[in-house]
Amino acid sequence: MSTTSQPVESPYLAFERGDWGELASSTPLPLTAQDIARIKGIGDEISLAEVDAIYRPLSGLLNLHAHASHYLHDVRGMFLRDSTVRTPYVIGIAGSVAVGKSTVARLLVELLARWPNTPRVQLLPTDGFLYPNAELERRGLSGRKGFPESYDRAALLRFLAKVKGGAPEVEAPSYSHLRYDIQPGRTTVVTQPDVLIVEGLNVLQAARTDRRGADEVVVSDFFDFSIYVDAAESHIRRWYLDRFLALRDTAFTNPESYFHRYASMSLTEAVAFAESVWEATNSPNLEQNILPTRSRASLILRKGPDHLVERIFLRKT
Repeated sequence: MSTTSQPVESPYLAFERGDWGELASSTPLPLTAQDIARIKGIGDEISLAEVDAIYRPLSGLLNLHAHASHYLHDVRGMFLRDSTVRTPYVIGIAGSVAVGKSTVARLLVELLARWPNTPRVQLLPTDGFLYPNAELERRGLSGRKGFPESYDRAALLRFLAKVKGGAPEVEAPSYSHLRYDIQPGRTTVVTQPDVLIVEGLNVLQAARTDRRGADEVVVSDFFDFSIYVDAAESHIRRWYLDRFLALRDTAFTNPESYFHRYASMSLTEAVAFAESVWEATNSPNLEQNILPTRSRASLILRKGPDHLVERIFLRKT
């Protein structure tokens, strides 16, 4: 096994698909085809072979990182004579709408929970920290849902600070994709897992300098490891359109769906509407806010046109 040749100044080691798969050749794959069918999102084509080649080795690497972090906590505690509870190993997953990051997150939850060192794994999508639709409308942000300013960033930072502070239970707001809004009175409770996976569009945003010249705290400050799911915009745009059309024939037919009105659109109308949303919202958000954070990730998964990961870039340090 060898890594792809990279310039000395590159901060990443690059792996071709086949070489990456060899890194965990002796580790059995704990998932079945039925597991994959349950986990994958609409429009996100992923097979058992893809999980075996890409995500099994990745889960092994993440398990090693989490175990090393927990071991360091324990020996540091012994040295300092400090019995502070061990805190979760936090993994951030970022990427565009429709690139498949939610499926990656769910896969890693399933795989990591099967390693003996990390049996308790929880997933937190950051959708729950979007402002409610009424508040977005009040702020004039209804057309910018998913942009950094559409999130209650202060609430997300408080949540992560409590998680990393060792709080036994931390509640996060819950989001309904059916209703396309926050669910009042419903929460997701994080209970000191071994690993917490935080997934969202803009979780790798860089710090800005405030008026006093100090760097602000950002979400990624609480991450121990981060992953960026990457692909050419032309591929992601096509996946977004395909997903919209699939939802038009499935989830949108539910009368309770926020998007129920689009279920009766003709194919031509549906394609035109989805393209307008991509051009007005998703493409600008990707180019202005999401893609610029790619270089901040610990690991980049680069997908080809068929959703298969073609190359993996792992930060050297």
